[in-house]
Amino acid sequence: MGRQEYYNTFPVVEIQQTFYKLPRLSTGVRWQAGAPTGFEFTMKAWQLITHEPSSPTYRRLTKPISPESKDRYGAFRPTEEVFEAWAQTRAFAAALGASIIVFQCPPSFTPTSEHIANLRAFFTSVDRAGWQAAWEPRGAWTADLIQGLCRELELVHVVDPLKEPSLYGPIRYYRLHGLTGYRYVHTDQDLERLKTVYKNDLPTYCLFNNLLMAEDAIRFQALLGEKAKPLRARALKVVR
Repeated sequence: MGRQEYYNTFPVVEIQQTFYKLPRLSTGVRWQAGAPTGFEFTMKAWQLITHEPSSPTYRRLTKPISPESKDRYGAFRPTEEVFEAWAQTRAFAAALGASIIVFQCPPSFTPTSEHIANLRAFFTSVDRAGWQAAWEPRGAWTADLIQGLCRELELVHVVDPLKEPSLYGPIRYYRLHGLTGYRYVHTDQDLERLKTVYKNDLPTYCLFNNLLMAEDAIRFQALLGEKAKPLRARALKVVR
């Protein structure tokens, strides 16, 4: 499926490639220049910021991490390596014109005092102008702690709304991963339930991230009565 088909089908696409390895800046410029007026890009932050080198996703890096520096990557560590990864992530986001950067954390990023300190240090140090930070915690984080940190650090809480509620943010940012895993196909009942989650007070982004993400997004778009086409796509945004 070509980019133009994405543009014709949905008003927003979340770029996931940026999590595994960052494309060239010229690629971001080209994608942004080719998009129609009003089209929106969001993207995931590079894994070197959020995930430690023990993550299997590091296999997709172009340049492997050296064994002696493995303890300097991921978990929002206050290291030169993490902040360099952020600088490159931010540069690509600017080239792409991304409005939102999603920081998805692994379950191993638990609510320890060290991890919380790292999170605070990172988001109070980086330039926040021109983009919205969205945080997707996973694992044993309590609702009170998530809400408090999101309020303190001005983060949008990212959730799968079929599994848990959104706790904080000037927008709602939903990422649906499938109720039982990546191969899950959302039922009509799931989509009806998703429709009831929406409220009219905040802009709401709904991004499907399962194997049949395109089909599920198109079905949901049709359920909402919006224009849908039988094309493959990664994401759907609904603003109500």
